[in-house]
Amino acid sequence: MALINTEIKPFNATAYKNGEFVEVSNKDIEGKWAVFFFYPADFTFVCPTELGDLADHYEELQSRGVEVFSVSTDTHFTHKAWHETSDTIGKIKYGMIGDPTGEITRNFEVMREGQGLADRGTFVVDPDGVIQVMEITAEGVGRDADELVRKIKAAQYVRDNPGQVCPAAWKEGEETLAPSLDLVGKI
Repeated sequence: MALINTEIKPFNATAYKNGEFVEVSNKDIEGKWAVFFFYPADFTFVCPTELGDLADHYEELQSRGVEVFSVSTDTHFTHKAWHETSDTIGKIKYGMIGDPTGEITRNFEVMREGQGLADRGTFVVDPDGVIQVMEITAEGVGRDADELVRKIKAAQYVRDNPGQVCPAAWKEGEETLAPSLDLVGKI
């Protein structure tokens, strides 16, 4: 898993978004920030809690210029059915990519081979198509959209402020660090 600082691979897929099936590709995120939010399967248990939490933060992410895509190996038809039958999933406005062949899931190295399911993987991609943040959790460990937003803010800050880095638990507006010989041993 050495995907940090690598460019995402080209892809084409069909997603369910805002009541429609839409074609999505890597070209759609060129020049934009994006989140790829992989999860095992529709109609499950932890997955809807994560996707709903992410939906609650979608407007804020959009205001920061970030597009969001959830991805599972289900089809876009299954995403539509889930969206129409679950109140939690029904509030999702971001694209829900169907990856029944597993190509995108394998490109991000989160396929559970032999099961045909994705691990819980989150990837933040910068406007150059380069992965800046990744997180993989075990089956029973749900993710936190607040923490994802914090990491995106840090990644955007670092990109916009060369020579600066964000320390642990950094929040927008707090002090950052400028790595230099003068800081060695003083933190």
